[in-house]
Amino acid sequence: MSEQAGEGADQEKQDARETLAHALVTLRKKAGKSLSQLAEDTGYERSYLNRLENGERISKRPVMEDLDSYYGTDGLLVKLWKSARNSVIVNRYKLFIRYEEGAVIMHKYMTAIPGLLQTEDYARAVLSSSPNHGETDWLEEQVTLRLSRQELLQREPPPSLRVILDEAALRRPTADAKVWAAQLAHLLESAERPSTVIQVLPFTAGVHDLLGGSLSLLWQADGMGVVYLEGSKSGDLVEDAKEVAQYRLSYDQLRDVALPPPASHDFIRTIMEDAGS
Repeated sequence: MSEQAGEGADQEKQDARETLAHALVTLRKKAGKSLSQLAEDTGYERSYLNRLENGERISKRPVMEDLDSYYGTDGLLVKLWKSARNSVIVNRYKLFIRYEEGAVIMHKYMTAIPGLLQTEDYARAVLSSSPNHGETDWLEEQVTLRLSRQELLQREPPPSLRVILDEAALRRPTADAKVWAAQLAHLLESAERPSTVIQVLPFTAGVHDLLGGSLSLLWQADGMGVVYLEGSKSGDLVEDAKEVAQYRLSYDQLRDVALPPPASHDFIRTIMEDAGS
């Protein structure tokens, strides 16, 4: 990315935040409320509301829904929040997020618990391993962004989601046993949804073509397919139809050697039992 493009992205991020912050201040003043009165009326801490109005924090969606209801703004704040949220997503990731939001079919091979299936506590534990984790605002912002992606699973009709989860992801617990147990339970609960299939790829399946990274295959309503390849600190979006087809073949081969869904669920239950012993 050029320096000029980077500056443009930073400006876009700042503009979206400022627009939301300005709207929050304007609506409160128009309602004739002080921050203390707003805090008392809504149940949110005054300091938290102040940081939202200063553009220092990106809230969770329910907060904006509550404030929309309070001010009677018919979803305006949620709309502005979405723009602000999207603006903080790293540029190389932004297009992938758009494709994911519009996907009707998603096939994923993951070497870690995917963000779409993470609990809030697990997401916070993972993100806390970042060098930036000491910055409270940064951490909470990233947790909010990650959890907000899960909204697409609640739409009607939901996308068809199939996740092949590498055994390695299930053998790396969090330091807090309760957080890990809740995450494993959440995987099993998610697998009960008709639109979600979870398979485990055991170590005994051996080496394979996708070893070393994670893969997302996303199909749009018009039939277009894209691939997102993800490493620990990088990502690559593939839109070329021939390359997408090759990755689809690799994924299909992996699915053939993964455990069937019922056996995969039993595998996860066994890990839960072992972790609790």
